[in-house]
Amino acid sequence: MRKHILSAIQAHAAAEYPKECCGLLLVVGRKQKYFACRNISTEPNEEFRIDPEEYAAAEDIGEVIGVVHSHPDATSRPSPRDLAMCEATALPWHILSWPEGDLRTVAPTGDVALLKRPFVHGAWDCWQVCADWYKREWGLEFETFKRADGWWESKDNTSLYEANYEAAGFYRVDQPQRGDMIVMEVGRTVYPNHAGIFLGDDPALPGEESATFGPGPFLLHHLYGRPSEIIVFGGPWLERTRLVLRHKGAQ
Repeated sequence: MRKHILSAIQAHAAAEYPKECCGLLLVVGRKQKYFACRNISTEPNEEFRIDPEEYAAAEDIGEVIGVVHSHPDATSRPSPRDLAMCEATALPWHILSWPEGDLRTVAPTGDVALLKRPFVHGAWDCWQVCADWYKREWGLEFETFKRADGWWESKDNTSLYEANYEAAGFYRVDQPQRGDMIVMEVGRTVYPNHAGIFLGDDPALPGEESATFGPGPFLLHHLYGRPSEIIVFGGPWLERTRLVLRHKGAQ
């Protein structure tokens, strides 16, 4: 990190303390620039959210090559959310502990395990584990749907799975086969709010170890607040099922 960039980040962290500061690292012409942004999170002492209008303004100035934020009164160690969002943005994340002053850079790997990933809504959640399975297994890629935490709790919101599955290339079927998406209602909800990949009788995931044993059928899913896992699909999970979706590119 160049000295003038680091100095600008440190000044921003000090000015925003005890809130998290946030900003973007840009390339403007041949020079790098730190673009300070407002943290519009509802809990700015615990997390950050960059104002989308400021992000767009930064892109008008130069190329975004990194995301920056501070950890007030904490180490520069990335949180599960930091790691998830680093992968989601496909950009390096620079984390400054403040007032300690330690700077750490986390780079996206582009290859996150499907199993045992921590839950981070909007980045590592039930939809994302499904999307990642389709990309790895069948080479399918989907739009990164924006979803606010708790969208399923009010009738004033859109039922995201029901509203978007056709545009994403899925259609409804009655009986599942391996690779179908199972959409369920879990917890207090007014809409189907949880999804997983039906694996049939074979729970194997290439390159990953699963502790799942016994007769299937099996389901890969990522339940709110829990690590992603493979479970036996039946009983209460079957009762919660509202949609069985098959993609047009099913193999």
